[in-house]
Amino acid sequence: MKFTDGYWMLREGVQASYPAEVRDVGTAPGSFSVYAPAQPIRHRGDMLKGPVVTLAYSSPMPDVIGVTITHFAGEEARGPRFTLHEEDAGAVVSVTDEAAVLTSGALSVRVGRTGPWRVEFSAGGRPLTGNGPKSTAVVETGEGRHYIREQLDLGADHHVYGLGERFGPLVKNGQSVDIWNADGGTASEQAYKNVPFFLTDAGYGVFVNHPGHVSYEVASEAVTRTQFSVEGQSLEYFVIYGPTPKDILRRYTALTGRPARLPAWSFGLWLSTSFTTSYDEETVTSFVDGMAERGLPLSVFHFDTFWMREFHWCDFEWDPDAFPDPRGMLERLRARGLKVCVWINPYIAQRSKLFAEGKARGFLLKRANGDVWQWDKWQPGLAVVDFTDPAAREWYTGKLGALLDMGVDCFKSDFGERIPTDVVYHDGSDPERMHNYYAYLYNEAVFELLRKRRGEGEAVLFARSATAGTQAFPVHWGGDAESTFEAMAESLRGGLSLGMSGFGYWSHDIGGFEGTPDPALFKRWIAFGLLSSHSRLHGSGSYRVPWLFDEEAVEVLRRFTHLKARLMPYLQAAAREAYGEGLPMMRAMVVEFPGDPAVTHLERQYMLGSDLLVAPVFSADGDIAYYVPEGTWTHVPTGEPVAGGRWVRERHGFSSVPLLARPGSVIPFGAVRDRPDYDHAEGVTLHAYALPDGARVVTEVPTGETAATFTTTRDGDVIRVTAEGAGRWRLLLPGVHTGSVEGGTVIGHEQGLLVETRGDAVTVRGAGE
Repeated sequence: MKFTDGYWMLREGVQASYPAEVRDVGTAPGSFSVYAPAQPIRHRGDMLKGPVVTLAYSSPMPDVIGVTITHFAGEEARGPRFTLHEEDAGAVVSVTDEAAVLTSGALSVRVGRTGPWRVEFSAGGRPLTGNGPKSTAVVETGEGRHYIREQLDLGADHHVYGLGERFGPLVKNGQSVDIWNADGGTASEQAYKNVPFFLTDAGYGVFVNHPGHVSYEVASEAVTRTQFSVEGQSLEYFVIYGPTPKDILRRYTALTGRPARLPAWSFGLWLSTSFTTSYDEETVTSFVDGMAERGLPLSVFHFDTFWMREFHWCDFEWDPDAFPDPRGMLERLRARGLKVCVWINPYIAQRSKLFAEGKARGFLLKRANGDVWQWDKWQPGLAVVDFTDPAAREWYTGKLGALLDMGVDCFKSDFGERIPTDVVYHDGSDPERMHNYYAYLYNEAVFELLRKRRGEGEAVLFARSATAGTQAFPVHWGGDAESTFEAMAESLRGGLSLGMSGFGYWSHDIGGFEGTPDPALFKRWIAFGLLSSHSRLHGSGSYRVPWLFDEEAVEVLRRFTHLKARLMPYLQAAAREAYGEGLPMMRAMVVEFPGDPAVTHLERQYMLGSDLLVAPVFSADGDIAYYVPEGTWTHVPTGEPVAGGRWVRERHGFSSVPLLARPGSVIPFGAVRDRPDYDHAEGVTLHAYALPDGARVVTEVPTGETAATFTTTRDGDVIRVTAEGAGRWRLLLPGVHTGSVEGGTVIGHEQGLLVETRGDAVTVRGAGE
């Protein structure tokens, strides 16, 4: 929210007070508080008026410092609150006549006690950010509303990222961002997944611990500062030290929650009925048969909205006209090796038989006068389930449990953004704070049911709404995009932004949602979709089976589904980083290359895991320009080297996309190409790309509960791989066609030297690249 009129003046009706000096300091173990009047104290008469701002500094874990700014402390503490996973930080406090200092790990905050107001955050003696006079403010507006505003310094070469899944420019500098969930599509400034957390390439990130509306002005109202404000009498935020973007994400997700581990089958291709299309069991069977007849691997079939009767969303009952034998149909689909997903949302239409039941039992959100809150948007007379009521939660998930008993495997938990604020919650939660947080409770309820019924590592959602912490309940997809190249690009920006907000997995609708893509767009989007963490064919008013576009679309889909299945050993390792460290599988270039100034604004390419560069093609003719960081990279499909440290221009056919392996990487390719859930270590092929002399790369490939471990080293012209826990495996050296081999059999290969072995070691001499 903007409060100023230019540099010197406030907007009409706005009054602001700022800490002017530190009058007193109070200490407690691992924390301190400063009491800062809004005017210099020259004599005792100045002590008779306020405000006095209290700023408390503490640490919930090493390298993270929390700041709480309070005006009136008598404000009632209202829920909900984000769940934070705190640990002993071992913070040290030092107070002298010159300053109060708190140090947590390598991160310190210093509040000066002499001279003008000044707060500094630093690490290892290097300044990170801070603020000075008129940065921290207590604000009152002409409408009698009260806000706390904070501003942090932003360097001339510093960039801000994150704040949820935002579809505008990846770099947030110059933008105004409201953390307020909305169903606005991907072509607007609104977002389905708003997260009050940003990270920078300056060594730190900031998380505002407020689940409701947080307003950001990122180098916009004050162009040298990042500003954030909330309505109320207090504001709490955490400064999170890196120094790298990866380190910031590790600490942020350690604080707010890590993504869950997902089943291998979820990484395969999902096919949907689409939204408003006409379909029944015969339609579904024709799609599944058509995929099988064309050799197109399919892992999940999804039933969208009209698996239920019109106007009955949600009653969780199959439309008897379209699906007269749902249990038998599900058994037939599962017999073909498919998992089944069905669409749900947290709303109960008036015609649903659950409406009367929910009303009678008090499970629906109410207005202040006790009436059920209703409106006609989306479904006539719909009401909203109150997930703050444990009984309502059990009631709702009990309906889903009956579907699991029938043979459903997972749910697309759609909607959850348009949550009203003129309501009363069962637990007394503040409706403004619940607007965004509702998405957390909704998806948590569904995910925990799946985890309980299907087991750890088997639960998976396809969710649209989210806020901070909801990364624990994956997967999330990007919402309603138009069927255009521009929307394809905005979808990628949203996914990369979400990944920089703590979310490990992400998907999108291949071909876009609104409208019907032309064949060229559909084929380009296929490559992007299958080189994403999760891959789904879905649309609005038209089917998304490839043969309805052209025969080449079938070939393109087959090629990239096969490629993704073979990449599963590598993708599983990237997934381990997601649930183990909080790192996104799809990473903006700045996450992997924070020291390269050329990558700060790159938003049309990304790293899939740490070692694969993907540059989707956003044109029908296949012309593309993309940036390659320093070193000799390798085109994965062809084995051709690509010199880095420059922009590259290429033209690609529909079956091709820039997919480059990082110099010095060893990428495991599986032996199976028609499904994602297989023994990834059996018959695995290690592709070793441009290993530098002295390299030592450890590659782990999961084998059920254990892993096969391969250690690849290079000493001059000798490359050696040792294996533990592996059966049959291969080594491919792209660009190397000759050399003496010990421990395996050489097999001819167009890309380079391919060696097959069942032993525990392979040595290639004369393998200089």
